[in-house]
Amino acid sequence: MNHLTYAICDIATDMQNIDFSQVITNSSQTARRSLDNTLFVLKYSLEPTFITTGIVVPSEVLDHEQALALMATPEWTPEEPPA
Repeated sequence: MNHLTYAICDIATDMQNIDFSQVITNSSQTARRSLDNTLFVLKYSLEPTFITTGIVVPSEVLDHEQALALMATPEWTPEEPPA
């Protein structure tokens, strides 16, 4: 099993610089976004060239457990309405 890395990036400054052929995320439309639509997540097994060259500098780089914890926060997952 490959070790996956999750990069948190800024939509306004980074999205246009992503080569989606280098990451597991399919496209800008399918990227997981924060609820305020300012951040998105990239998932990859090999670090893409746009990160190694510094074209995109993620605000955070996480492993799977850290990414799951982040996605569970109110900034990424809406609260469920009361039943």
